[in-house]
Amino acid sequence: MDFEEHRSHLWAVAYRLLGSVADADDAVQETWLRWRQADQAAVTGPRAYLTTVVSRICYDQLGSARAKRESYIGPWLPEPVVEEPGPEDRATMDESVGMALLAVQERLSPAERTSLVLHDVFAMPYEEIADILGRSPGAVRQLAARGRLRVRDYAPRRSLDRDEQAAAVRAFAAAATTGDLRALVAVLDPDVVWRADGGGVVGAALVPVVGAEKVARVVMGLVERWFTGMAADFRDVNGGPGIVIVNEGATVDTVMSFTVSGGRITEVDVVRNPDKLGHVM
Repeated sequence: MDFEEHRSHLWAVAYRLLGSVADADDAVQETWLRWRQADQAAVTGPRAYLTTVVSRICYDQLGSARAKRESYIGPWLPEPVVEEPGPEDRATMDESVGMALLAVQERLSPAERTSLVLHDVFAMPYEEIADILGRSPGAVRQLAARGRLRVRDYAPRRSLDRDEQAAAVRAFAAAATTGDLRALVAVLDPDVVWRADGGGVVGAALVPVVGAEKVARVVMGLVERWFTGMAADFRDVNGGPGIVIVNEGATVDTVMSFTVSGGRITEVDVVRNPDKLGHVM
């Protein structure tokens, strides 16, 4: 069996569980090392076997990762996945990897998150998840149900219409770059939330900014700074239309992800921590 046949699937599992590109890469690499040491001839279902291995690795990491994020400076956001995908990639980067949804999953316990992601996203039976978590199938079912309810309570309203999403993001960019405050406020939901992740390394709001007027003024302030040697590019960010800001040195400065509902932007997730942008091209 060629491990590479399953690498993208294993990475997809790891990223949804960990919310970190670097950690997902490490988890897949560790899975490969364990595969090399395994009795491969005795494995009847390589894909299921490897999924179990990578899930166990991620589950073990979730506890320590959660502790680190509790002491994180400012809002914590996942490392963005930025690409220009074709149809096949879009099938992989579906709504389950939206930045806002991954951020909501940080509210779940490691066991809840693992149960919910493996069952609801990857259709893994509760019996197999129970083996990963060391719980009974009934307990795993309850964990997934509890996680599902918590996500439902906190997940943002979101349109799945890609054209609607793209139109709102382009209207946002046009209003911001022309300094049209009224048009910018119009494309923002009255209760829009702006979250910025600078990790204490670069400037970013330490608490979420809420409300169309407040968010619009934050955006206008940033645009004034970005006009000096900065360039903006429309790219796909975690499966949806986003914006990447690049500085004079061709280094990615900021990645913006948007949640859209009813034609208006309801959430803007802004990653500025350079430690989370090194992989973005």
